[in-house]
Amino acid sequence: MKLYKSENGKCNVSGSQIKRLREQAGISQEQLAAKVQLEGLNLNQKAISRIETGIRVVPDFELIYFSKVFHVPICSLLTETPSCQNLNF
Repeated sequence: MKLYKSENGKCNVSGSQIKRLREQAGISQEQLAAKVQLEGLNLNQKAISRIETGIRVVPDFELIYFSKVFHVPICSLLTETPSCQNLNF
C-alpha cells in the first residue's frame, strides 16, 4: 500500500494537535497510551510517538478515542487551529 504524505512530509495532520493537547495536559506519551487503552484502543508509547512525529497514519476511528481522552471535538484534531469554527474543508 502506498502512503501519501503531505507537503511537509508527514503521514497525518493530527499528530501535532495530539502532541499539543498531550503537553497541555501535562502527560507523557506513555500516559496518553494508557488513557486511550482504557477507552478501548490498543496503542503503545511508540505508536503515540510515531503519530506525533507524523510517521504513522491515524485512521479516522482512532481520532474518536483521542477526542474522548482530550474532551475535544474531532475536528479540532484535523487543523492547526484548536477551534472548529470557520473550518473550510
